[in-house]
Order: sequence, then C-alpha cells, then structure tokens
Amino acid sequence: MNRIAFIGGGNMATALIAGLIRHGAQPGGIAVAEPRAEALHELSREYGVATYTDNLDAAEGASILVLAVKPQMLAEVCRGLRPAVQKYRPLVISIAAGIRVHQIERWLDTTLPVVRCMPNTPAMYGAGATALYANGRVSAPQRAEAQHVLDAAGLTVWVPEEEQLDVVTALSGSGPAYFFLMVEALENAAFSHGLSRETARALAVQTAFGAGRMLVESGESAATLRQRVTSPHGTTQAALDSFRGDHFNEIVARAVDAARRRGIELSEDMESKT
Repeated sequence: MNRIAFIGGGNMATALIAGLIRHGAQPGGIAVAEPRAEALHELSREYGVATYTDNLDAAEGASILVLAVKPQMLAEVCRGLRPAVQKYRPLVISIAAGIRVHQIERWLDTTLPVVRCMPNTPAMYGAGATALYANGRVSAPQRAEAQHVLDAAGLTVWVPEEEQLDVVTALSGSGPAYFFLMVEALENAAFSHGLSRETARALAVQTAFGAGRMLVESGESAATLRQRVTSPHGTTQAALDSFRGDHFNEIVARAVDAARRRGIELSEDMESKT
C-alpha cells in the first residue's frame, strides 16, 4: 500500500492505524494530522507514524486520504485540503456519518474516487463492523485498498447504494449503544432484586459476550439460537412473553428508524450550512 494520510487522529483513526500496523503496514507509510499535541505524541510514541498539525503537510504525496473528523468539521477540512487532493488525486475514504459523496466532492472542488464507510466503536478492539460504499470513480484496486484499511478493524461489507449507509449507521454504527443499554438494564434489574452491583455487572457483561460469541461461532441465526435456549413454559419463555407484551420488536424498529432519519438530517443540516 502507498502512503496513507489520516486527517484526524481520534479513536477511530487510532483503531485503524493500530489494525493496519498489526496486519503488516509500515509506520513510515502512514501520516496523521491532528491539532491536539498530546494525541500526536501518543500516536508517534505508540505506532511510530509521521505526525503533523497541518492537514496539507500530512496529505502531501498521499495516495489514500482518510477523512476521520467530525461531520460538522468536514466542509472546512475539505476546503483546506483542495491543493493536495487536486494535485495528487488520492482515493478518499470518509468515515463521517451522514455526509454524502457529492458533498465531499463539492467541498474538495473536484471529482475523485470516494469511498464512504461507517465503522463502529468496537473497531478499537479489532471487532468492528463496517459497511462501505464506493462511487463510480473507484477502481477495483482502490476498492481492495479501501477494504484493506477497514478490514484491519474487523468485519467489512459493501453496499451497492449510498442511501443504505443511513440504515447501516442506525444498525451497526449506533448499534453498540443499544447493547450497552440492554446490559445496563439487565444489571439494574438484577441489582434491584438483591444481587450486588459487582455481581450483576459481571454476569450481565459475560452473558452479552457469550451470546455474541455464540452468534459468531455457531453460524446459526439469532432466531434459531433464541428458539434453542427457550424451553416451553420455562423462565426464558416468561421473559420473552413479557418482551412481546411490551412490543419489543416495535420499540427496536422505531429506534433504528429514528437513528436512520437522524443520519439523513445530519446531511441536510450540513447542506444548508455550506
């Protein structure tokens, strides 16, 4: 892989850098631009990558440019990168939620190969789930390069339509928070019935971990595993009946749709401001 520049050195960029180096990338071929001096020092110390406070310096000569800044900052960042992208024509990979390809191209003032992707926070542990979308200017080798960057953080899948990334954002992008909420609720429920906080937390966390591992390693669907652990008229059945009585599926569907619509609104908000 040629020189890759990360614009933004936050948690997600750090996760990707760590994964790339674990998979054999040379630190000398990776550059990071970040305004926080302490973050740059840590990236340099931990991974040996080149660090810069100026985005253009980091982007100089890069064949891959990873935009890893907050959506609200992306328009200004892209405008500042125009000289470099127009000179070197890199593959642009954006991890900014909600921001469309046409917005990125307009802010960069040029048409480029652009891959949008939506990783999630477990990428920091190499257990991420990332969906990618490529515009029509991305070549087959560039698709492979983009996938290589994101494979370093966990599972990757491609979607054929950009609009599907709004659903991905609501599913896997925001999804870890839904599971954290569930574990938190289980812990609180057990605590209210007399378990110590420490015991309730340990059991809730391990249960979530074990269930996730069963899903990954068994190859079975969630529905099949649920049925397999549910004895008729038993304790699990009683709990699931309670969930159904409270319309659990509808609650989840509304939550996912709320997140999906918010992703669309983020794009529209940025459009109106730029």
